Amino acid sequence: MIYLLDERIAFPNPRNGESNGLLAVGGDLSVERLILAYGHGIFPWYDFREGTIAWWCPMRRFVIFPDEIHISHSMRSLLRKGTMTVSFNKAFHQVIAQCSQLRINETGAWLGEDMIEAYTRLHALGLAKSVEVWQDGELVGGLYGVLSGRCFCGESMFSLVPSASKVALIALARHLPKTGRELIDCQLRTPHLASMGGRYISYDEYMSHLRFS
Repeated sequence: MIYLLDERIAFPNPRNGESNGLLAVGGDLSVERLILAYGHGIFPWYDFREGTIAWWCPMRRFVIFPDEIHISHSMRSLLRKGTMTVSFNKAFHQVIAQCSQLRINETGAWLGEDMIEAYTRLHALGLAKSVEVWQDGELVGGLYGVLSGRCFCGESMFSLVPSASKVALIALARHLPKTGRELIDCQLRTPHLASMGGRYISYDEYMSHLRFS
């Protein structure tokens, strides 16, 4: 069943959604609604060309545990060279803008102005974070996502040069345990993420990591 949201800041039970993870449509992208959503493992995908917010909560979650991230021999060699440097939360606006531009012409592209504004509001509150990868002083890759409980809920990443997004993900995995986080939510399985150690866990296990004890 797909639920139609109204102005109330509330969601139906995620276990009552469609088998593909689609739970609800409608509502808004207010800070309050986004915080509630991520706190229950729900996230928005927004086709801005159709003006529809769809809320998803798959019962099988594709995640990366930081201590399980796979770093290939070629990536270790690249990291040792030191040709790329990494920063955290230094260029959030540039990262989300790059993610938007790289996906603007994709079917079902969702990162329009409304979404950018929504995640910028979360960033201002310290709830949305970015990882930036630099080469010769230029931003060449990065990712951003939302902090919720003990999870980093990844939203999007980009690379302007080979392997830059992998460098960002490895840096994130190394950094998160220092902040008390223990899980990277990848939202969707991709060959890229699977090759770096991603695997499925159940929604119940996901929620056990999401919530602080």
